Amino acid sequence: MEATIPTPTIEERLAAVEREPAELKKSSAASKPENPSHPWDKVFGSMADNDGFDEAVRLGKEYPDSQRPKDAEEEATTNS
Repeated sequence: MEATIPTPTIEERLAAVEREPAELKKSSAASKPENPSHPWDKVFGSMADNDGFDEAVRLGKEYPDSQRPKDAEEEATTNS
């Protein structure tokens, strides 16, 4: 006597296929934080109109230039 394994009907299989993504979506939504914004969103652009920030950017651009060796011609004009 052979043991037969009951096979699900197409409707049962389709119901299972449709149910699984819904369950995954539900569990995924439950694991997300309430505030989905990235921490950088709070910082980005927050210093746009800040004079101190603008000065820091200016100095940050000038510093590498100040560390480069000057040409002999430039030194002569700055020392005179």
